[in-house]
Amino acid sequence: MQTVKVSIDRTFAIGETDPRLFGAFVEHLGRCVYGGLYEPGHPTADAQGFRGDVLELVRELAPTIMRYPGGNFVSGYDWEDGVGPVDQRPRRLDLAWMSKETNAFGTNEFIDWCRAAGIEPMLAVNLGTRDGDAARRLVEYCNFPGDTELSDLRRAHGWPEPHGVKFWCLGNEMDGPWQMETKTAEEYGRKATEAAKMMKWVDPSIELAACGSSGRTMPTFGTWEDTVLEHTFDHVEFISLHTYLNDYAGDTEAFLASPDLMDSFIDEVVALVDAVAARRRSAKRIMLSFDEWNVWYRTRRRSEGRTKLGWPVAPEILEEIYNMKDALAFGGACISLLNHADRVRCACLAQLVNAIAPIMTETGGPAWRQTIFHPFAHFSKFGRGRVLRAEVASPTYSATYHDPRGTADLAFPLPEVPYVKLAAVHDDAGRTVTLFVLNRHLDQPMPIDIDIRGFGNLELKEALELRDDDLSAINTKEAPDRVRPGALAGVRAEGGRVLATLAPASWNVIRLATAG
Repeated sequence: MQTVKVSIDRTFAIGETDPRLFGAFVEHLGRCVYGGLYEPGHPTADAQGFRGDVLELVRELAPTIMRYPGGNFVSGYDWEDGVGPVDQRPRRLDLAWMSKETNAFGTNEFIDWCRAAGIEPMLAVNLGTRDGDAARRLVEYCNFPGDTELSDLRRAHGWPEPHGVKFWCLGNEMDGPWQMETKTAEEYGRKATEAAKMMKWVDPSIELAACGSSGRTMPTFGTWEDTVLEHTFDHVEFISLHTYLNDYAGDTEAFLASPDLMDSFIDEVVALVDAVAARRRSAKRIMLSFDEWNVWYRTRRRSEGRTKLGWPVAPEILEEIYNMKDALAFGGACISLLNHADRVRCACLAQLVNAIAPIMTETGGPAWRQTIFHPFAHFSKFGRGRVLRAEVASPTYSATYHDPRGTADLAFPLPEVPYVKLAAVHDDAGRTVTLFVLNRHLDQPMPIDIDIRGFGNLELKEALELRDDDLSAINTKEAPDRVRPGALAGVRAEGGRVLATLAPASWNVIRLATAG
């Protein structure tokens, strides 16, 4: 196999990573909340019922912002149900996941959990069954200091200081027929505009994300973004994107190529939102919030574990078990996000615990890391800084990614997929350059020669590798470290060059010390 040549220059940067790029997502879905991050009576639980073992893993994972309470759940959620004395909160039917919601965990508990984890809270408002008035009332409850009915209600509930939530989502996937009270783009655009206007009248410091279409494969994609932003452009800072990578086709090479479609998706949405700005002759740039992304397919279809009969509380649904192959595709998605740091300023891994999540728990028992935990932890810990442009001269392969939608099978030909996908991040304060490198070749090691200019002599700080001879290998309660990072051997830093050989089907992180 020929050597992959990479050129990087300190003076050519894509952009600075926003701290919110490394976010995640908690929804009232399955065991994400109940039995996940919240389990009173668990041996590690604190006085509020927060699982200490989960908090410890969350701190290791290091997400920076957390979206809540949905997701599909939010389109039928009355926020008033989740505040006040717990024993007086109503039990409701949740139509999003056909389960019963106890409301034992609500907005104030979520804020406290975020504080315990050291994470910025992000709240979504219900623009499905509710309207802008309910949204502005929630902002007042959360953020206004006091001396009004709603802020004093928060104080009476035991939270005297305002929560200061700065990032808010205007609903969720409102073009999806699975959503409670689906909207047309015109209907949603008008409702979101009025909600945004009133929310910012209450607290002008907040930032808002309008709903983009719920997927690149939706028939509404494109026209939805255009119409929604015609309404909301002056009132929002972000528009959302959602993507879930899958391997329904059982084609590993195509699956590992699928993160490249995230790159295309991002580029298309940037073009759409900038076209709206151009028509207005506006210098304002709408940023992107990729507030749902992950690998998800085994448990995605309703007949395969999406819901359970009988309206149970916190059912075991969407508990995707991730293998080594999933971790590789996941790592490719991390690289795609880094390489669009100029416009993707916020992103949320969906979700955090048990339901399509990097952390799994047993009720009353242990918590452990899934395979996708490790690329995200690397991405979050080492991805802070300036993302540098990298010219990668790699051998390529052809693939066709299949994304089934109902009876239709959407095919995306990818004629030139580089075997090596790479992102480079310079942390000036820490005097490091970190390389995130995915080798997608299933059989052959990949020699790589990286020329990094503008930093003087580089010294190798650390080189990590995540791989397994068995791409179906998983982590379990009995074997929680079956798939975990190890040392990447044979890496050399010579002046401004880095030489390495990447194992087949591997995720690699190379950290270099700079001279200053």
